[in-house]
Amino acid sequence: MFTGSYPRIHDKSLKPHTWLANYHQTYLERDVRNLLNVGDIEGFGRFVRLCAGRSGQLLNASSLAADAGVSHTTVRRWLSILEASFVVYLLRPHHRNFNKRLVKSPKLYFLDTGLLCYLLRIRRAEELVSHAARGAIFETWVVSEALKNYFNRGLDPDIYFWRDSAGHEIDLLIDQGAMQIPVEIKSGQTIASDFFKDIDYWRELAGQPEGPAGLVYGGDASHERRGVSVMSWSNWI
Repeated sequence: MFTGSYPRIHDKSLKPHTWLANYHQTYLERDVRNLLNVGDIEGFGRFVRLCAGRSGQLLNASSLAADAGVSHTTVRRWLSILEASFVVYLLRPHHRNFNKRLVKSPKLYFLDTGLLCYLLRIRRAEELVSHAARGAIFETWVVSEALKNYFNRGLDPDIYFWRDSAGHEIDLLIDQGAMQIPVEIKSGQTIASDFFKDIDYWRELAGQPEGPAGLVYGGDASHERRGVSVMSWSNWI
């Protein structure tokens, strides 16, 4: 999670902090200024860091605009720039509602957790053990790896999230047409019983109480529990 997955870091055995600092500066000063014609580079840089603090959260464009000191229209334009350059991804909510009111906003994710950690000013991997953003960074990593799996196979990602107005949420919903597979994401290294409550809730609503489901967590052992495939982070994708 701390190092991220940019190939050059691994190919040349570079220190991630140094390379990511240079990448971030180059991206803002060269790509954004020269190619995409963003006039307020300082404001755009502030906006990118604000997005980092929201990775794994529902996108609230109005709140983001207020914090960044720009208009709602500018937020949409800047987000499209980050999406087009594969810095962020907006995960859309699934449409299946079971007669429930659903959240309609997408969730914002960075596509590389190394860059995310840099933007959050996390300077050592050890800080992730107790960092307040640990859960969001871990969720970002799991979602980004799923997206890369689709991209590398030349496929459009058929993944979503599901959340109703009461707060029940499935972190990742893999749509296979006739069937959807709910996946929960937990950064903890041990399994707790409440990790399964939203999966159980969704499967009952879907009419598939014993249907396939997954749980990705921060521990090392993979097994099956309560009809759910519990996967170590190391076995994900």
